[in-house]
Amino acid sequence: MPELPEVETIKSQITTLLPLKIESLEFSRNAFPRILRNISIEKSQIVQKEIIGREIQKIERWGKWLIFSLDNHHFLISHLGMSGSWQLLQSSTQHKHAHIIIRGPDQKCLSYVDPRRFGHFYYFDFNEKNNFFKRFPIDISHHEFDLNHLTRLIFSGAKKIIKPYLLDQAAFMGIGNYMASEICARAEILPTRLAGSLSQNEIEKLYRALKIVLEGALKTSGTTFGGGYVDAYGEAGSGVDHLVVFYQEYCQMCAEKSLKTKVIKTQLAGRGTYHCPICQK
Repeated sequence: MPELPEVETIKSQITTLLPLKIESLEFSRNAFPRILRNISIEKSQIVQKEIIGREIQKIERWGKWLIFSLDNHHFLISHLGMSGSWQLLQSSTQHKHAHIIIRGPDQKCLSYVDPRRFGHFYYFDFNEKNNFFKRFPIDISHHEFDLNHLTRLIFSGAKKIIKPYLLDQAAFMGIGNYMASEICARAEILPTRLAGSLSQNEIEKLYRALKIVLEGALKTSGTTFGGGYVDAYGEAGSGVDHLVVFYQEYCQMCAEKSLKTKVIKTQLAGRGTYHCPICQK
């Protein structure tokens, strides 16, 4: 699924359209009710009337969520789910998996494309938006997510297994499965370790690893596996070229030392998990 780097990439790309006056808004039949979480078929015409003529002024990201700010203090909130992407398409272009289409002037078209339809989309006023995001913590890219904040999270989750804990969006907002495996690998920590077993030195290594994985994925416009994530231009991310264990046959950290160590794949809390038996302790 798109993780923080992929969502940030899409946000940065579609921001180039702004400000965007909404000339039309279309929903596919299949968008109800799986994607449109607080917009029913009956309510959709009312929402369309409220939104058409409005202007998207700003797009922000919170974890894996995108927040489109309109000029009437209302908001379009989008989560990309497993296979979603906002794409910049010509207004004449049709896409069979486009479920939300926002058309602007000069042939500008912003389409939410989601083959598996696991994404979420909401239309909120100011208070609804604030109440919705009250339940979320700061995400891992926030300046307040520093070593002290990570240390507090490790102590509070001492009895939790570290790799599944990194996937907990109530603590590590923005991290997904490939990032969690890569963070553990670069921190040289087995994914099966309990958080409370980490020394202060290992917590510091975990923090550095988190920053390395995040920054690397952002520089490569995200990471694509098979026919998965594409950015706003329909292009795959090249982050897979920089992974050290996830989806790798051999550990790339060992390869740098001229060693050939086969990566071990297991299931941990129902998620595919990769680790190096030599580098990770």
